[in-house]
Amino acid sequence: MEIIINIFLLILSVYFIIGLLFGFYFLFRGASKIDPLMENTKTKVRFLLFPGVVVTWPFLIGRLFKSKTP
Repeated sequence: MEIIINIFLLILSVYFIIGLLFGFYFLFRGASKIDPLMENTKTKVRFLLFPGVVVTWPFLIGRLFKSKTP
């Protein structure tokens, strides 16, 4: 049982590390590709959105690559 818990925690930590890296990229570069209004938002607003981006990064990465805005 301890091995299963360790594997689960490893997978969860990798998920959040990828989410952290993607979150910084998405909020400061990629979000404006999906929503043009994000270009003029302040840094405080972006940091408020950061936890949600970290958790939902698999959904947002799909939307980022499907966006047609250059």
